Amino acid sequence: MVKEVGRKLIAQNKKARHDFAIEDVYECGIVLTGTEVKSLRAGRASLIDGFAMIENGELWLHGVHIPEYTEGTWTNHTPRRKRKLLVNKIEIRKIAARTKDSGITLVPLQLYFKDGKAKVEVAIAKGKKAHDKRSTLMEQQATREVNRELSRRQSGKDS
Repeated sequence: MVKEVGRKLIAQNKKARHDFAIEDVYECGIVLTGTEVKSLRAGRASLIDGFAMIENGELWLHGVHIPEYTEGTWTNHTPRRKRKLLVNKIEIRKIAARTKDSGITLVPLQLYFKDGKAKVEVAIAKGKKAHDKRSTLMEQQATREVNRELSRRQSGKDS
């Protein structure tokens, strides 16, 4: 059997980068059942309502929707069960120390296969206010316009 190499993206949470200011990102393994893996290999998952918490010294992922495997039987999994994340104890201590501050949360950014193993990218994030979101959008728009103008001038399309 050929071993998978590389990275295959399954799902990503684009809204998280809009709603939160990302401070630090961790790559975690995830404990899954057989039907969950098959459902993920079919490219089906949603991170929209997901978040992570530290419970009893372990990191758990809540609210991530992995739909039931269509070919599964009575052994199928529940779609929104909590799943254990595999992280070093040292990293868990760092994360726990950072999340004790108010307004700090753990948000999943991406779910992917890396060399055949399911991984989750979890970010330490701080919620943005409405005016922060607007200013971020204005900055992105300004840099986009500057880059567009620079590329237009370099290509020789000056009027």
